[in-house]
Amino acid sequence: MREQDFEIIEKKTPYQGYFRVVKYQLKHRLFQGGWTPVHSREVFERPSAVAVLPYDPVLNRVLLIEQFRPGPLGSSYDPWLIEIVAGCYDEGDDLKETAKRESFEEAGCKIEALYLLYDYFVSPGGSNELLHVYIGKTDASKIKGIHGLEDENEDIRVLNLSLDEALALMHANKIKTSPAILSLQWLEYNRDQLLKLWQNEK
Repeated sequence: MREQDFEIIEKKTPYQGYFRVVKYQLKHRLFQGGWTPVHSREVFERPSAVAVLPYDPVLNRVLLIEQFRPGPLGSSYDPWLIEIVAGCYDEGDDLKETAKRESFEEAGCKIEALYLLYDYFVSPGGSNELLHVYIGKTDASKIKGIHGLEDENEDIRVLNLSLDEALALMHANKIKTSPAILSLQWLEYNRDQLLKLWQNEK
C-alpha cells in the first residue's frame, strides 16, 4: 500500500448494520504531481468472499445456482439470478475450507480440489469487497435439488448443466453475475490446461 501517496483527513461511519457505509475525507497525489483537494468518498463495506464454480471433469458438467437477489429490484431485470456458489469469510479464515463449506451448503456437492482463477475487487469505485474465484473439482452425477441454510433464508436451486449448456446461457446473455461469467469464460478457454493439472495431481 502506498500510504505516503494518500492522506485520510477524517473517517466516519454514518451507517452500521450487516453492511456499513464509511465516509472518508481524503486527498491523494496526482500522476502529474501535486495533490488533489480534500474531497469526500463513501465506501460500502461488506465482508470479502469466495466464489466457486463446481466442475465435474469426467462428465464435463458444471453446477450453477439460482436464487433471489434484491439488487435488481427497481430495474427491469429478474431478481432470480444465475450464479456460482459464493460465501463471505472472516479475516483469518481458510479460504479453501470456506469454499468447500459453501459448495456443500449451497449446491450439496463435495469439492475434491480447488484451482484459484482470480482475486479482484468487485466494484472498487464504491465498495471494499474482495472476491476470490475458484473452480472446484466435484462429482456432479447425483447433484440436484434445493439447498441453502434455512436460518439465513436461503432458497437455492441447483442447475446441473453440461458445460456446453452453461456456456450457451452465458453467450445468450442470460447470466448477469460477474463471478459466473468470468469462471465460465475461463473454463471455456482453459479446460484442457485444467484437466492436465488435475491429472498430474493424482
